[in-house]
Amino acid sequence: MSETIKAYGTEAAKADLKSMEIERRAPEADDVKIEITYCGVCHSDIHTARNEWGGTKYPVVPGHEIIGKVVEVGKNVSHFKVGDHVGVGCMVDSCQECESCKRDLEQFCENGATFTYNSPNPHIPGTQTYGGYATSIVVDQQFVLHVPENIYKPGAAPLLCAGITTWSPLKHWNVKKGDKVGVVGLGGLGHMGVKFAHALGAQTVMITRSPEKANDAKDLGADAVLISTDKDTMKAHAGSFDFILNTIPVGHDMNPYLSLLKIDATMCLVGAVEPLKPFHGGNIIMGRKRIAGSLIGGIKETQEMLDFCGEHDILSDIEMIDMQNVNEAYDRVVSSDVKYRFVIDMESLKK
Repeated sequence: MSETIKAYGTEAAKADLKSMEIERRAPEADDVKIEITYCGVCHSDIHTARNEWGGTKYPVVPGHEIIGKVVEVGKNVSHFKVGDHVGVGCMVDSCQECESCKRDLEQFCENGATFTYNSPNPHIPGTQTYGGYATSIVVDQQFVLHVPENIYKPGAAPLLCAGITTWSPLKHWNVKKGDKVGVVGLGGLGHMGVKFAHALGAQTVMITRSPEKANDAKDLGADAVLISTDKDTMKAHAGSFDFILNTIPVGHDMNPYLSLLKIDATMCLVGAVEPLKPFHGGNIIMGRKRIAGSLIGGIKETQEMLDFCGEHDILSDIEMIDMQNVNEAYDRVVSSDVKYRFVIDMESLKK
C-alpha cells in the first residue's frame, strides 16, 4: 500500500513552496526505503519550481541531493541494510537495457531516464516523481548510493549533483597530475570543480571576473586565480590550459576562454543550459580545440566519486537551513548569496 507523507513543494510557477502531503509507493522487492535526513538545494530545483525551463507538472516537490538512512529493504536487496547511510541523486530509474545504460551512462538513457522529480512515474502511471523535500523516499536499489561513513553527511548532500556534475568531465577528459586546469565561475559547481581538480593533482586555476573571490578560491585549493577581465594576464596565459571546466550558469561570451586552451584541448560546459552567445570559429579551428558538454554522471561513476570524497575528505561548503526557510534560500541562490550550497535539515519538516 502507498503511504501519505509530509513534503514541501509548490502548485504554481509564481507560488511559494509550502507544506503539503504526497503519496509514496510501498517498497517492492528491489526497493530501498530511505528516511531523508538532509537535502541540498540545487539551482535546477528553482528552475523547475518556477517553470523556467518549461514542462513542469504541478504540484512539484523538488530535491535531488538526498542523504538519508535506510529504514526498509525489499526481499531482493542485498547491497543495503537498515541503518546504512545512503544517497540518491538526480535519477531514480532508467530502462537498464539500452546501449547507454549498459555502459553505465544511465543519465543518457535512450528511452529516457526517470529523474528524481518531475518525471513520469513508472510505478504509478499517470503521476510524476516527487523529490527529496520530503520525509522519505522509495528508490530502486540500483539507484541508491553508499555514503562513506567518515564524511560529514550534510556536506555530502550536494555531491549527489554539484559533485558528480564536476567530477564526471574531469574524469572523462582524464585530468591528471601536472595538467593545467581552469575552472570558470566560483559557485556551487565551480567550488567543487576546484576541489576535485586540486585533489587529482592538477595545477588548478580559478578563472573569474571577480578579484574579491581570489582568497576564497585559494582556500578551496586553487593554485592561482586568473581575472578574466584583465586582458594582459589573459594574454599571458593564452594557449596554456589542458582543460577548462566552464560552470557559468547563463549565456556568455566563450571567446576569451577558448583562447586559453592548448592545441587539442577541451572546454567543457556544465552550467549553461540555454542559448549561448556566438563564438569566433577561428578560436577552435586554429588549434583543433573542442567545446564539449557534460550532464551529471552514471550511478557507477557517482559511487566512485563518493568513494574518492571519502578517501580525500572532500565535501561541499554549505549553509544549513530549515525547510521553512527554503523560499528565502531560493531568492538568495538566484542572487548568488550563498557559499556555496544550501542544505536543508529535513528534521525541520517534521515540525
